[in-house]
Amino acid sequence: MGCSGSKDGQDPKPTTSKSGADSITEFPTFPADCKSQLCKCLSKDIWEEYKDQKDKYGVTFKTCIFSGVKNLDSGIGVYAGSHEAYSQFNKLFDQVIQNYHGHAPTAKHVSNMNSADLVAPPFGEEDAKMIKSTRIRVGRNLAGFPLGPGVTKEQRLEIMNAVVEACKNFEGDLKGTFYPLEGMDETTQKQLIDDHFLFKEGDRFLEACNLNRDWPSGRGIFHNDDKTFLVWVNEEDQLRIISMQNGADIGAVFDRLSRAAKTIEQVAKFSHDEHLGYITSCPTNLGTALRASVHIRLPKLSQDMTKFQGIADKYNVQIRGIHGEHSETVDSTYDISNKRRLGMSEVALVQDMYEGVKAMIAAEKEM
Repeated sequence: MGCSGSKDGQDPKPTTSKSGADSITEFPTFPADCKSQLCKCLSKDIWEEYKDQKDKYGVTFKTCIFSGVKNLDSGIGVYAGSHEAYSQFNKLFDQVIQNYHGHAPTAKHVSNMNSADLVAPPFGEEDAKMIKSTRIRVGRNLAGFPLGPGVTKEQRLEIMNAVVEACKNFEGDLKGTFYPLEGMDETTQKQLIDDHFLFKEGDRFLEACNLNRDWPSGRGIFHNDDKTFLVWVNEEDQLRIISMQNGADIGAVFDRLSRAAKTIEQVAKFSHDEHLGYITSCPTNLGTALRASVHIRLPKLSQDMTKFQGIADKYNVQIRGIHGEHSETVDSTYDISNKRRLGMSEVALVQDMYEGVKAMIAAEKEM
C-alpha cells in the first residue's frame, strides 16, 4: 500500500486551513472512519512531546505527520525527514513499524544482496511461457543526507552528481546513459515515455510532505544500453534501482540488480542500520525496500480465487492487477510480488516470490 493508501484522485477535505505543516497548531483530530497509522498511533502525549521538535537537518515533527493530517485517506500518513527521525520520534514511528511490519523496537534486520545465495533455477520451457516479465527494484537513500522531505535543492543536486559518478563505473551489461529531467529535450522525453522509464512528479501525499519541491531539479534517470536496468534519482527515494526483463529468469534479474547496487555503494554509501535495515522516508519500505515481481498468466487458477489466495498467503506474496494495487487483471495476467520488506533479507524475499510463483504454476497445470 505504501505511505499514501487511497489514490482515487478524490481530495478529501483537509483538516487545516493554512498551507504547510506549520498550519498544524494544535493536536490533530481525525474522523471516526480514518484508518491511517497516524490516526491510530498519534496520542496527545506524543504530540505534546514532539510538536515543537525538529531533527538535526531542521525537518520538523509536524512535517513528518502533515501528509496524514492533510490527506485523511492515507494508509500510513507519516514520512521520516531523516534517518535520525526514526529514533528521535520513536514513540510514533516504533508503533507504525510494529503495526505494519510486525518488527519490534528491539528486532534486528539482516541484509543480503548476494545473488549467489538465491536458489532460483530457470523454469522449464512450458512453465516459463506463463511468465511475461520479471522486475525487481530496491529503494536506497544516501548516508549523510536528510531524506526527501528535508533535502535542499543543493543537496539534491549533490546526490544526483554522486549517482552520476557511480554510474560511470558500470561495465558490461550495466553500462548506459544518464538523463537529467531538467532541461530534457522533447525527443529524449518521448523516448523515455515510450519505454515506460520516465517518472512523474509525486502525488498529493508526497506533495504534502515536501517531496515535490524544486521539481524537476536534481531528478534524473539512468538506463543501460539493453534497457534492462534503471536508476531513478530523487523520486520518492533518492535512488530507486530497478532490474527487469521479459521472460522468467528471476535469477538473472536479481543478479543484475545486486551487481548494480554494489557498484553504486562503492561510491555513494547507503543509509542503513541494524534495526531498520536500509532507510527510507516511507516506513512501509524500511528494511529491504525491495519489490520482486513477475507478470504471469494463470487463466485456470484465477477461476478459483480462494485457492489462488491460499497459495499467495502460504508464500508471503501478494496478487495484484498488472497496473498496480486494486487494478483489474488483463487476460488473466497478474502481478505477483513479495509481501514482506523488513526483518527478512533481499535474497529471502526474492526466494519468497520465486517459490510462490513456482507453486502457482504447479497449481495451474493441475487444473
